[in-house]
Amino acid sequence: MGTNRDKLITLNELTEKIRSYSPDADISLLRKAYYFSHEAHCSQTRKEGSPYIGHPLSVALMLADMHLDVMTIIAGLLHDTVEDTETNLQDIKEIFGEEVAFLVSSLTKLAKIQFQTREDAQAENFRRMFLAMAEDIRVILIKFADRLHNIKTLQHLPANRQKRIAQETIDIYAPLANRLGIGWMRIEFEDMSFKYLMPDIYRDLLKKVARRREAQEGYISEVAKQIEEKLKQYC
Repeated sequence: MGTNRDKLITLNELTEKIRSYSPDADISLLRKAYYFSHEAHCSQTRKEGSPYIGHPLSVALMLADMHLDVMTIIAGLLHDTVEDTETNLQDIKEIFGEEVAFLVSSLTKLAKIQFQTREDAQAENFRRMFLAMAEDIRVILIKFADRLHNIKTLQHLPANRQKRIAQETIDIYAPLANRLGIGWMRIEFEDMSFKYLMPDIYRDLLKKVARRREAQEGYISEVAKQIEEKLKQYC
């Protein structure tokens, strides 16, 4: 049910990923963004106790997995700095330029929107507002990566917050991903939301899938054995 990025991401892993599809990318500016983000979040930790920098690094790696440009990935590294630290937008603009500052500013504005109800009409209005405020598709992709990493680490939050975030994800983020043609991300959003909104059904499905996989593997093993025995007859 989707890949997991709970392991600690390294800066070298990120730069190698980027160089694999964009050899001319400005890695020096990317490294500067990493150290800037690390310093800005140095006193913060995630709920499970890990250094906060692991979150923006994971977001950045997801963006690199999508082969996005280095400015988008830099914005991914910096996306929480203005909202959650003493960093201001002018700092971002002076060090990383107007393009990155615009992306971070747009993400900061989006973070202030509060989704209150799952009523269909209200959810649709929220999705339209989300798209209108984003202005640039890269803002949406960074926000999607941010949400995807957050929902993959929901186990560290209280149950009421787990359900609220999962409901928001399935009502807002999954339909938007589908509308934008990002099917794999829609599936990830739905799978992870389902896990927290209907945990009993989710666990039951996991067991059924595991049993089916075991049966399929047994069948394949038996067929392979029979083929091997047949081949021996002709050798």
